[in-house]
Amino acid sequence: MPKGPKGEKRPGDVIGAAIKVARIATGEESEELDDEGKSKAAVELGRKGGKARAESMSAERRAEIARTAAKKRWKKE
Repeated sequence: MPKGPKGEKRPGDVIGAAIKVARIATGEESEELDDEGKSKAAVELGRKGGKARAESMSAERRAEIARTAAKKRWKKE
């Protein structure tokens, strides 16, 4: 049986997958998702680190990073 992006088991054929999704949406079945493998402590530290980095940066530097990200995001290929 094929696996989805997070390791969940799904039917291989289109009709079977559609029926499974409909059952999950109506509550007839529950979809059991595995933990992504990340430690809750590590996730919390990551949040703290990002906030600390943003606070230590100047407003100009944050704006520069945002401009660069927007250019890459909207760049035509």
